[in-house]
Amino acid sequence: MYQLNEKIAGLAAYAPVDNAGCVRLDANESFLAVPREVRALWKAAVDETEFHRYPDPAAEGLCRAFAGYYGVDPAHVTAGNGSDELISVIFQAFLCKGEAFATLEPDFSMYTQAGALAEARHVAIQKQRPGCAVDIDQVIETCRRERVGLLIFSNPCNPTSLVLGREDVRRLVGSVEGLVALDEAYMDFSSQSLLGEEGAFDNLIILRTCSKAVGMAALRLGFAVAGERLTGRLRAAKSPYNVNSLSQVMGQRMLEQPRLLQAALKRILDSRRELLAGLGEIAREMPGWFSLLPGETNFAALVMEDGQGVQQELLRRGVAVRYTGGLLRVTCGLPEENQAFLRAFQNIGRGWI
Repeated sequence: MYQLNEKIAGLAAYAPVDNAGCVRLDANESFLAVPREVRALWKAAVDETEFHRYPDPAAEGLCRAFAGYYGVDPAHVTAGNGSDELISVIFQAFLCKGEAFATLEPDFSMYTQAGALAEARHVAIQKQRPGCAVDIDQVIETCRRERVGLLIFSNPCNPTSLVLGREDVRRLVGSVEGLVALDEAYMDFSSQSLLGEEGAFDNLIILRTCSKAVGMAALRLGFAVAGERLTGRLRAAKSPYNVNSLSQVMGQRMLEQPRLLQAALKRILDSRRELLAGLGEIAREMPGWFSLLPGETNFAALVMEDGQGVQQELLRRGVAVRYTGGLLRVTCGLPEENQAFLRAFQNIGRGWI
């Protein structure tokens, strides 16, 4: 019988919640549907697409639209089939077998998986509990001591929802010798982005996604933004036709609508305020049951003693949230979805305390 190698033998596929009809607040997607006017543009794009031809390998129109919306140089942008693909490309291209990569734990689980498949050595730098703070000096010292070839972390962080200030991130990037992959998947909800500064660092790649604030999770669109030298290597390392033609044109049409995107972002931020306010009321009613991290994402991160048990009880009551990194993570939803979660969560607390 064929023997699987060690790095793949114990690998488990990602298993999303599949409970039909439940309130879905577990995946950090946007709760907003694509606007009608953009859908009309998409339908026209289907008729214009040459399905018998390969897509543009450089995704020039899509990258130009992204660069225009975020105010960066199009020559610094590489499109990917979701930022997950770009993470894999970064690990495969910029690390050799046995080299070290570092993460700031807890963080996005795909970093660890990508590192394992690249046969790299994982240096897990733990955040300070219970508040999940990052000690910048500790990170710099550890990266130097362990000769880390790649430091990768999300900012704002998934799952803590916390954001590092721009000055701290600049100091970190400028103080380590290896490559830094700065995953800004949730930065639309914050104000500490380094976009536009990528050309000032020769070791920085910034990752962005269309799956959160932009509301196109189904299209699987991500972007890497870096100086021209790193961008050239990324474009060479990725597969040539990695983003399909429909995703390219649909993403371009959406990113060319700044007014609609800003209106959607405002609604998501309003939802966040409602969710956090509701959790604040429950915290005052039940002091000590949980604490809420002061985040800047489209989700709330809760520190509590039995977060996994609460997550399972919420699912039994028809509300799906995520338990990850020792935290209960709740995505901002429609007003009625937020209220469904808050009612169920409050009732669980009243019954358990």
